[in-house]
Amino acid sequence: MPKIAFVNGSYRNIHKASIEIEDRGFQFADGVYEVIALTNDVLIDLDFHLDRLNRSLTEINIKWPMSRESVMAICAEVIRRNRLTQGSLYIQITRGVTARDFSYPNGIKPSLVIYGRRSRNNQASSKAQGIKVISTRDIRWGRCDIKSISLLASVLAKTQANHKIAQEAWLLNEDGFVTEGASSNAWIVPRPNVIQTHPVNSSILSGITRLRTIKLAQEQSIKVIERPFSINEAKKAKEAFLTSSTLFVQPIVNIDGSQIGDGEIGSTTKTLIKSYLDFMD
Repeated sequence: MPKIAFVNGSYRNIHKASIEIEDRGFQFADGVYEVIALTNDVLIDLDFHLDRLNRSLTEINIKWPMSRESVMAICAEVIRRNRLTQGSLYIQITRGVTARDFSYPNGIKPSLVIYGRRSRNNQASSKAQGIKVISTRDIRWGRCDIKSISLLASVLAKTQANHKIAQEAWLLNEDGFVTEGASSNAWIVPRPNVIQTHPVNSSILSGITRLRTIKLAQEQSIKVIERPFSINEAKKAKEAFLTSSTLFVQPIVNIDGSQIGDGEIGSTTKTLIKSYLDFMD
């Protein structure tokens, strides 16, 4: 069955869909996006994702191309037309089409693309063996709190990780502190039942799974510390993990070749994985 995407007012075969060459998203990465997990026919934390999308749009002065309710209805229709039950939904809004210029005129009609991706396996499995990450310099722009479609720095970091047989790159600021991952939020467990992550500011994206993990941790009486940590602190931590909308809660067993803890998934991380799986069910 062909994949169907919503592109600027119509549903199209994803392989035949097109955008105009002078769309500012194509030429300037002038737009924002969201990726939302789909589990058992349900979009996980949809309202939180749309709230963040609204904030990103507001920060770069792009208006919604239609009402929030209409976007939600299109999301549901894309899921229905593609017969999706497990996977993710991608929403992208760009400033729209106008003659190429760095500055933009008022009154441009924003472009909207929504499509889904199918996945067979729940990656937040309590049977996961854990992943490897590397550290690299954070070379992104100064407004990482905006979920911009400009992802070149993250592309380079993630590719660097893959070349080193790792699954994620943790980004280090000028002071040697971990901000976040190339496509995830970064966490350590400095001691049992205590988790630590970078505070929300312009250096990181306020992850939806990050927010949900904090709520679930508090329900489990796990202490949450929002404070930067260094890469050396991470290597000495009892446990480490990452969170994202597609990987959920993913344990980390190796950073830059250094084994974390005993090299196995720790008890605090296991508790959070189970809590997140239960939440999605």
